[in-house]
Amino acid sequence: MELTILMPCLNEAETLSICIQKARTFLSKYNIEGEVLIADNGSTDGSVDIALKEGARITHVKEKGYGNALKEGIKEAKGKFVIMGDADDSYDFLHLEEILEKLREANDLVMGDRFAGGIKSGAMPWLHRYIGNPILSFIGRLFFKAHIHDFHCGLRGFNRERIIKLRLITPGMEFASEMVVKACISNYEIAEVPIVLYKDGRTKPPHLNTWRDGWRHLTFLLMYSPKWLFFFPALILLLLSGTGVIALLPGIVKVNAISFDIHTLTIAGFLIVLSYQLFLFAAFVRIYSLNHGLYPVGVKHLYFFKIFTLERGLAMGFIFFFIGIISFFYLLNFWSSKNYGEIDNIRFTFRILIPSITLISIGIQTIFSSFILRIIGINPNVNYKNETH
Repeated sequence: MELTILMPCLNEAETLSICIQKARTFLSKYNIEGEVLIADNGSTDGSVDIALKEGARITHVKEKGYGNALKEGIKEAKGKFVIMGDADDSYDFLHLEEILEKLREANDLVMGDRFAGGIKSGAMPWLHRYIGNPILSFIGRLFFKAHIHDFHCGLRGFNRERIIKLRLITPGMEFASEMVVKACISNYEIAEVPIVLYKDGRTKPPHLNTWRDGWRHLTFLLMYSPKWLFFFPALILLLLSGTGVIALLPGIVKVNAISFDIHTLTIAGFLIVLSYQLFLFAAFVRIYSLNHGLYPVGVKHLYFFKIFTLERGLAMGFIFFFIGIISFFYLLNFWSSKNYGEIDNIRFTFRILIPSITLISIGIQTIFSSFILRIIGINPNVNYKNETH
């Protein structure tokens, strides 16, 4: 079988019939060997009976959620290709020929682009059309180098076997983002075609919740990009705080009437420690995602495992630690020369103390983080050599 037209369904009795009819007409018109598959997510309004009456095949999905329904539908689909779309009559199942043609051209994923094809009046709330979708799509392009203009279009086609290999796991609306993100980072062939979005035929509110599902999409994009969630903020923070420490170590820095002194130096030292923690978080998250199949293992990851060893991490940590300890004992010796009494030049001592405790803190974190990276970096179930991309 060449094509499965897959529709997730939860109480879509008002529009399901016309959607199935259009899909079956498309298959018949273009003489395509295919099927219409309804992934029913527990409908109680007669949607199942309607689907059977219209000649569709049913798969029942017990676990609630848009993603759960589609995952089960993809698993049960018989077609080499799958085109998925909502069963609310907002997409025109009569005209899927461009998507199918792109799939026949060996694209792994073909996305519909509603902004290029046209959005009919009342088809998309203004908040989604002008703020939510453009911002989330921009973030997706920025984070994952995806050349996709409409990240969350519900009408899309894909090679079934290739999508199954992505091991999609999210249960809700963020499933739409997960499919695109994993396809991008796995270097899949992705194409876009313009499609028209119509006002849906429901008389009840849609299943999509603007703020809840928008937040879930955003957090998913962030969690799959530790570079943007942790690494780049850490890098910016380190550059700013490091510049502050270097500038303030020699003495007071004055900008017009404002004086920056040891109090600013203290904050800068704290921010260096914080930025280093964010770097470590980025490493922990990336290794976790590699070991659990959430992110494909690449050559750069293998290079990291080869270069970063426990012994090198410990050596680096002890170097930081001992430099900090030497500075600290220099300061302690200076205090002893004053018979452990009151020190007049507090600015001098702080300019030694702050870098000292900063280096000691970074050294200790490096030592223990090296053990953590060694522990979580070992996964006997992942054959890193055979999973490079």
